[in-house]
Amino acid sequence: MISRTFIAAGIAAGALAAGIGPADAAPRERVRLLGARTLPTGLTYQGTTVGGLSGIDRDPRTGRYALISDDRSQIGPSRFYTARIDVSPSGLGPVELTGTSPFRRPDGSPYPSMQDWQAHPCTSTRPECDAMAPVDPEAVRVDPLARRLWWSQEGDRITTGDGGPVLIDPSIRRARMDGRYDGSLPLPDNEHITAGDKGPRQNRGFEGFTFAASGALVTSILEAPMLQDGPEPSPGKGAPARLTVQTRGGRVLGQYAYPIDPLSAAAGANGVSDILAADPSGADRYLVLERQVGVSEGQKLSTDVRIYEADLRGATDVSSVDSLADAARVRPVRKKLLVDLSDTGLGKAGVVEGMTWGPRLPTGERTLILVADDNFGAFGPDLPTQVIALALR
Repeated sequence: MISRTFIAAGIAAGALAAGIGPADAAPRERVRLLGARTLPTGLTYQGTTVGGLSGIDRDPRTGRYALISDDRSQIGPSRFYTARIDVSPSGLGPVELTGTSPFRRPDGSPYPSMQDWQAHPCTSTRPECDAMAPVDPEAVRVDPLARRLWWSQEGDRITTGDGGPVLIDPSIRRARMDGRYDGSLPLPDNEHITAGDKGPRQNRGFEGFTFAASGALVTSILEAPMLQDGPEPSPGKGAPARLTVQTRGGRVLGQYAYPIDPLSAAAGANGVSDILAADPSGADRYLVLERQVGVSEGQKLSTDVRIYEADLRGATDVSSVDSLADAARVRPVRKKLLVDLSDTGLGKAGVVEGMTWGPRLPTGERTLILVADDNFGAFGPDLPTQVIALALR
């Protein structure tokens, strides 16, 4: 590992980021590491603390990147950043932040924290209140058909001691390029959060989504099984997460069971953190990012990050299946391993939560750019914000 100067607008000269150089590709290797950059924990930019980066996407029209922070308006307003990321056959170059904007509610105000929301509760109907409620941002995509950002948030399922449960549906929303609200994608009927034992688990909603069919379709995936679909992954036993294909207007074209890996011995939780169309013009094949987080020896957090190729062809449409735990004769999505980050020479990976296609290289390789969430330093220096670049043959 070597140290290189980390270039970002607003950073004082001399601030350093750890850099990892490119790895040579063996003749039959499909994936090679181009490099990694580590952003300083606590980095400030335009009055915000840069952290919690849990989603990334590249605008092919400009070559710029959008990154979303999962700050729930606790440290600053829920927001996104724009950046330049230099990728070449010889490695990953500087990462330069170029802007930031808060996401805004339909009335134009920034999203509140949960504490502020509960201090001034909404008295309207639930759909209207959900649009104004606190958000838990997770993924961001640049609309290939319009100058818009689409972003997902996980909603909430909180039991309070005085006023009953707080129920806020997950959602995929549209925003103008300055963060102004521009509508939302209708939610599949079975993915609403309810007061009972149905719907997404707390903090297990829309971790990832992607455009498919050249932007005509939106494919989303839940991080973990819904409550009615059985328990989360355990050692030796995986679990199904629902993957949904919709039109841009929200009509559900199909829903499928994606098989999440069982836990490894050291992991405490495994789930899907992002999905990406393998071919942006297609609608059947996707890259799916699974990441396990656990406690290793010495009570240090460890991660296990794998990217799979998933194929929907031949899978059972489960949109009308109430519970995957009781369903018989359901054929899940087929998947095969594309890359385990531990095999790339990267060393210790952070909590990788987002991925996007980068530029195609002169070598003919496609680049895949990943981002790891530092949880604003909550995991300590061992799991920082990272930008990682891979090259795929």
